[in-house]
Amino acid sequence: MIAKVLGLLMMLFSLTMLPPLGISLLYDDGQWQRFANGLMMVMFGGLVVWLPFRRVAGDLRVRDGFLITTLFWVVLSVAGSIPFYLSNNAPYTYIDSLFEAVSGLTTTGATVITGIDSLPESMLWYRQQLQWLGGMGIIVLAVAILPMLGIGGMQLYRAEVPGPVKDNKLTPRIGETAKALWYIYVALTALCAFAYWAAGMTWFDAIGHSFSTVAIGGFSTHDASIGYFDSALIEMIAVVFMIISGANFALHFMAFRQRSLRAYWQDSEFRFYFSILAVVSVVTVLVLIYTATLGPTKAISKGIFEVVSIATTTGFGAACPPNLTSTHC
Repeated sequence: MIAKVLGLLMMLFSLTMLPPLGISLLYDDGQWQRFANGLMMVMFGGLVVWLPFRRVAGDLRVRDGFLITTLFWVVLSVAGSIPFYLSNNAPYTYIDSLFEAVSGLTTTGATVITGIDSLPESMLWYRQQLQWLGGMGIIVLAVAILPMLGIGGMQLYRAEVPGPVKDNKLTPRIGETAKALWYIYVALTALCAFAYWAAGMTWFDAIGHSFSTVAIGGFSTHDASIGYFDSALIEMIAVVFMIISGANFALHFMAFRQRSLRAYWQDSEFRFYFSILAVVSVVTVLVLIYTATLGPTKAISKGIFEVVSIATTTGFGAACPPNLTSTHC
C-alpha cells in the first residue's frame, strides 16, 4: 500500500511541471524540453513504483501515513530539483538544485541563486510554483484526490497537518476537508494576484508573487524582492495577504461558512497573533521615526511590512541591498 500510494503521488507531482512547460513555450525561453524531460522522468519513476502494486487493497495505518509523508517529501524534493539541474541557463550543481527545491517546497525561502532577474521566465515561474505547492502541502492536495482512487486519506492528513486542526475535520469527509482548504488557498491566491496586478505589477510578477505571498515563503522573481517595485501600495497589499495567510486556515473556512468575521476575533490564537503584529509594528515605526532612519511615510510602510514579513516567516524584503543597482531601488 505504501508503494502504491507513493507511486500515485509521484505521478501526480509530475503533472506540476506542465504549467512551467507552457510558460516556456509562451515566452520561447528554450527551457520546455527540461520540463518535459523532468515530467517524463518523474512520471516513469512513479509508474515503476506503482505498477507492481496497483491491485493491492487495504487501509493505511497511522504509521503508514507518517512513512508515506516522510518518503514523499524526500522523493518530491529530489523530483523537484530535476528542472533546475537540467537548466542550460544556470550552472547549478546538483546540491544547488536540491537546495533550491527543498527551500521552495518547505517554504523556507532561502536561495543559492544570484541574478534572479536574468533567469528564464519558466524557471522563475517554477520556483514560485514550488513554494505555492509547499505552502498548503501537496499531501493535502493528494488527500483530496486519493478517495477518487479508492484510497482513504485520513492517515496522510493526520501526518501532514500540524497542530490541533488535524483532530477536527472541517467537514464529515476528510477528502472534502482537504478540498475546502485548497479552495480557500486558491481563492486567496487569485485575489492576491489580482490586487498586485491592479497595483502595477505585470501579470507574470503578480501571479508569481501571489504564489509566494499566500504560501508565506518569500521567493521573488527579482533579486530586490518586493523592494524592486518601490511601491507602498504593493507593500500594504503584501501585508494584508501575509497576515491572512499566516492565520489558521480553519478560521477562514469557518468565517466563510458563517458569513461573518466574528470567528476570527473569537479565536484566542488569532487575537494573540494579530495583537503581537500590531504592537511590534507600532514600536518599530516609532523607532524608525524617532531615530530619523526613515521619514514618517516610509517608516510606516516599511516598518509594518518588515515586521509582518518576518513574523509570518515570509521573508520578503522592502528595501534594496546596497550592492544592487536596479533603477527601482
